[in-house]
Amino acid sequence: MVDQVAAIEIRNLRKVYGDKAAVDGLTLSVPQGCFFGFLGPNGAGKTTTVKMLMGLAPPTSGEIELLGLRMPEDALEIKKQIGLVPDESLLFDHLTGGEFIQFAGRIYGLDRTIAAARSVELMDLFELGGAPRKLIAEYSKGMRKRVAMAAALIHRPKLFLMDEPFEGVDAMGARLMKDILLEQVRRGATIFLTSHVLEVVERLCDRVGIIHDGRLIAEGRVEDLRGSEETLEEAFVRAVGAGRAMESLDWL
Repeated sequence: MVDQVAAIEIRNLRKVYGDKAAVDGLTLSVPQGCFFGFLGPNGAGKTTTVKMLMGLAPPTSGEIELLGLRMPEDALEIKKQIGLVPDESLLFDHLTGGEFIQFAGRIYGLDRTIAAARSVELMDLFELGGAPRKLIAEYSKGMRKRVAMAAALIHRPKLFLMDEPFEGVDAMGARLMKDILLEQVRRGATIFLTSHVLEVVERLCDRVGIIHDGRLIAEGRVEDLRGSEETLEEAFVRAVGAGRAMESLDWL
C-alpha cells in the first residue's frame, strides 16, 4: 500500500530578515485530513511560516510541498487547491461581500453562473445575506473574517491555510465558523491554522505544533502533548519556558 502524500511537507525551512532568522530550520509534516494548530508566542515565526506556505514570502532556504506539489515551482497549481485566510483581511472595501466572494470564485476558475450561485449560498451560510448591498468597508472585523473564510471555501479546496481566523469574531460567529471548518475536515480537507486562543485549538485540533524563536519545539497529537493532567495552555507555557512567577510591584 502506497503511503498517502502529506498535505504539508516542510524541510529545513528558513526565512532571514537582515541578520535575524524569523524561521530557522523548520521541518514539519501535516497529514491529509488533519485539523492542525500551529502555536507560538508573539514573534515566534507563525505568520512568517504561513506567508511562505501561501506563497506571499519567498523562503531564504528549505523546501515546501503542499499536496505533493513543490513551491514555488508548482505555485499556480497549488493555489487552485488551497483556501487562504490571511491575518490581514485582504478584501476590496468597495465591493459588497457577495461581490467579493463571487470575484474569488472567478479567480479560482469557476464559471460565472456557478460563482454567483455559490456566492449567494455562502453569504447565507455565514449569516451575511441580510444586507446584500452593504459594502465591505462598512463591515466589522468579525464580518470581514466571515467573508474571507467564505471566499476561501468557494472552490472547495483540499487544504486551508488560516492565520488567526477567529480574531475579532464574536462568540456566535466563531461557533458558526468552527462548525463549518469541522465539517470540511469530516469531508477530508486539511486545515492548518494559527491561533492565540488555545482553548479553541484544544477543542478543534487533533494535532498541534509549537514554534518558538523560529524553531519547532514540540509537535504531536493534542492529547499526547498535554498529558492526562494538563490543559493545552499549561503544556504550551511549559514548552516555551514562560512559566516563571510574575514579578510583583509594590504599588500594584
